[in-house]
Amino acid sequence: MKNSYSIKSYLAVLLLGSLVACQDLDENPKGFVYPGNFNTTVAQAEAALGASLNALWCEWCSNYSYGYGNFIHDDVLNDGDLNIGNGFGTDLWNQHYIALNNINGVVKAVTGGSITNSDEQSQIPALLGEARFLRAFSYFTLVRLFGDIPLITENTPDPVTNPIKVRTPIAEVYAFIVEDLEFAIDNLPSGQSPKPSRGAAQALLAKVYLTMATAPLNETANYAKARDVAKALIDEGTYSLIPDVFEVFNPENKYGPENIFSYNSTEDDQATDPQIWTPGIMDGWGDASLDVLWAENWLATRPDEPRQDAYLILEYDGVPWQDFDEARPFLGKYVMPYIPQEEYDAESSTANMPILRYADVLMMYAEAANMAEGGPSADAYEAINMVRRRANNLPLDAPSAAIDLAGLSKAAFDKAVIEEREFELVMEFDRWYDIIRKRLLVEITTKYHPENLGNVSDDDYLYPIPDYDAEILGSQNPGYTTGD
Repeated sequence: MKNSYSIKSYLAVLLLGSLVACQDLDENPKGFVYPGNFNTTVAQAEAALGASLNALWCEWCSNYSYGYGNFIHDDVLNDGDLNIGNGFGTDLWNQHYIALNNINGVVKAVTGGSITNSDEQSQIPALLGEARFLRAFSYFTLVRLFGDIPLITENTPDPVTNPIKVRTPIAEVYAFIVEDLEFAIDNLPSGQSPKPSRGAAQALLAKVYLTMATAPLNETANYAKARDVAKALIDEGTYSLIPDVFEVFNPENKYGPENIFSYNSTEDDQATDPQIWTPGIMDGWGDASLDVLWAENWLATRPDEPRQDAYLILEYDGVPWQDFDEARPFLGKYVMPYIPQEEYDAESSTANMPILRYADVLMMYAEAANMAEGGPSADAYEAINMVRRRANNLPLDAPSAAIDLAGLSKAAFDKAVIEEREFELVMEFDRWYDIIRKRLLVEITTKYHPENLGNVSDDDYLYPIPDYDAEILGSQNPGYTTGD
C-alpha cells in the first residue's frame, strides 16, 4: 500500500482500495469509493487518493512494488528478449484504471460540492490539484505504454455499467494530461513534501512535454516547453542534488532535497520485501537482476565510477558478482547499506521507490535545451555535468576536466544525455520510456543481444491492449491478436 498519505489516518479506505486491486475493469469493483457515500471531507478525499496509489503499488500484484517484469524488455534487466506476447502489461492497465476510478470519484464529488464544511473550503483547490496530478500520472503511463486509450474522466458515465467503446487518440490524451498538470501547478503548494507538490507537477509536465517532442508524436515545438518548465523548477531552488552519491537512496533523505515524488514506505506501511533485489549470497531471492552485458558495458565505459558501487550490488563480503550463484550483478538502491540490517532480516523496508527526482529534472532540461536551441548551451552542459560530477563524488559546482562534457555536437550531446539517464535512473522504471520515445530498440538489441533482432519490430513500442478491453473497444494494437 504505497502512497504519500498517512496510512494510520486512512487505513479503512486503503483497505477498500485493496479490495479492487486485482479485479478487471469489466467486473464490479466492490471496493470502489463512490462519490455518494464518501468524499464528504478533505480527509476522506485524500484517503481515496491514497487508495489510488495503493492500487498502483499493489504488493505481489506485479505493478511497481514487484513490477520490474513489466519492463523486462529494456536493456537493463535480465531475461528480456523482446518477444512480447498478448497480455503483457495487463496488470499495469488494470491498476492504473482502478486508480483512475478512485481519482475521478474524488474530482466529481468535490467539484460537485460534496465537502460542505466551511473550515475546509480553503483546502479544496490543493485537494483537486493532488487529484489531477495523480490522474495525469496514470494517463501518462497508459498513453506511453498502450497508445490510443479509453479516456475516462469525472464526467464519463460509469464505465462498469456503460463500457467504453472508443479509444481516444494519443494527442488528445496528452492535451488532457497537460491541462490536469497546469491546474495542479496553479493549485498545489510549493516545497518538499511526501504528498504531490507544485514541484512534482512541474517535473511531470516537463517529462510530458519532452515525451510529446519525441516519438510517437514528434511535436518538436514541445522541446522548448519542456526546457522552460524544467528551468523554472531548477531556478526556484526548492530541490537540489544530494552531494554524496552514497546518500541518494538513504531513507533519511527520501523526503528531500532530491526526491520530488515517490511511492512512500513507512514503518507501518512498508515496501515490498528487499530480498527481491538481492542475490542468494545475501539470503536474497535473486529475482530482479541486471543484464550482464549491460552492466559490463557500464563498468567498462565508466571505470571506478563511485555511482556504480552506490547503486549496484557488485560484490558482497569480498565475493564479486561474477562468483554469485546467479553470476549477475544486482540493484542496491532499495537495500543495504541504505536500509537497516534488522529491516532486511525481517523482509521489510522503509525505502522509497522514486517516481520523480531532481537529477531527472536536470537531465530533462539538458536534453530539451539542446534540442530546442540547436546545440548545447552552457546551462545545458552544467545541468548534465552536475549529475556526472555527483556520480564521481566530486564537488557539484566545481568544473572537472576529467568528467565534464564539452565541445559536443547537438546529436552527440543528446546521445550523452540519454546515456546518463540510463545509468543514473537504473531500475527506476524510466529506461523503457526513453527507449520507446527515442526509438532505440534496434540499436540496443544490436549492441547487447543481436540474437534477439528477429523479435524486434515497431510493434514492440506499444504493449497489447488486454483481451477483454480490446474486444469491447473493437481494436488491438498492431502486432498482437485478441482472444488467443
